[in-house]
Amino acid sequence: MGDTGVAVGAAVDGMEGYRGELTRYCYRMLGSYAEAEDAVQETLVRAWRGIGRFEGRSALRSWLYRIATNVCMDALASGRRRALPMDLTGPADGGTPPGPPQNAALWVEPCPGGEPEAAAATGESVRLAFVAALQHLPPRQRATLLLRDVLGFSARDVADLHGSTVASANSALQRARATLADRRREEEPAVQPPDNVRRVLAARYAAAFSRYDMEELSMLLHVDATLCLPPYAKWMRGVPEIRAWLTGPAIGCRGSRLIPTAANGSPAFGQYRPRRGPDGAGYEPWALQVLEFSGDRITGITAFRDTNRLFPVFGLPDHLHEDAPTSAAEAPR
Repeated sequence: MGDTGVAVGAAVDGMEGYRGELTRYCYRMLGSYAEAEDAVQETLVRAWRGIGRFEGRSALRSWLYRIATNVCMDALASGRRRALPMDLTGPADGGTPPGPPQNAALWVEPCPGGEPEAAAATGESVRLAFVAALQHLPPRQRATLLLRDVLGFSARDVADLHGSTVASANSALQRARATLADRRREEEPAVQPPDNVRRVLAARYAAAFSRYDMEELSMLLHVDATLCLPPYAKWMRGVPEIRAWLTGPAIGCRGSRLIPTAANGSPAFGQYRPRRGPDGAGYEPWALQVLEFSGDRITGITAFRDTNRLFPVFGLPDHLHEDAPTSAAEAPR
């Protein structure tokens, strides 16, 4: 077998090893974990079909990212942008029920696990707020920022990937950074606590929520904490509004059980509400709660209600028995 055949054979053997990082890249591009998995599958299919054109002159990783970027660009060609509720409406009164649910395709989705990679400029490459902010960038700028600042590609690599000049790639990066910087200035900067602090806060939150202890929950929440509820457009800001929601429209959450998991590099919980009615033993899936932090307080709770689709992705059971534990002894690592 010649040198070209050796290169092709090595590429075939190595492609599957990039599935995980390609999925994280496509997730940040598309804002949907399910769409990211589909995009990566399409990427690998295209790579397999085009393997005869891979001559080893470029790195396999760069070649796969070029294909993945093109797949994502095709998916984003419709101009549809995913968001979080606070990107679309102002904060609402916590004492009122939400309106009708919106189309699931409107919302940024959580991704399981997601340990943050080292990022030169962002430092927060998988946080929900960061993924939502990325959706405000034009697709080419979005790809450029991720490739340069999160994944460490050079300006030349990105220019070759896009079929552009280095000057054009650098210009796209500067515009993307400026847009994200403007969005950050509109918000209070988050000071990410150490992992052990997050674990303690998350464990205290789970215990307090399971007891429905409003005093303890209020102590754990930042004064301007937010709670949002996709697929509903409703979201609340501030401890009084969150308490009004939990003790008003969401009072049925009293007695819930929380099962720990991790989403977007943060502690998260599968929430199960007590079943109601004469044959209502046990607990039913209700929401995937993803927490965000700053300093020693919880600053955000995003409660995703699409449990039929999300709980299997996160390995969460489809129900809990009556003797299920109240909460985990410690939050997910």
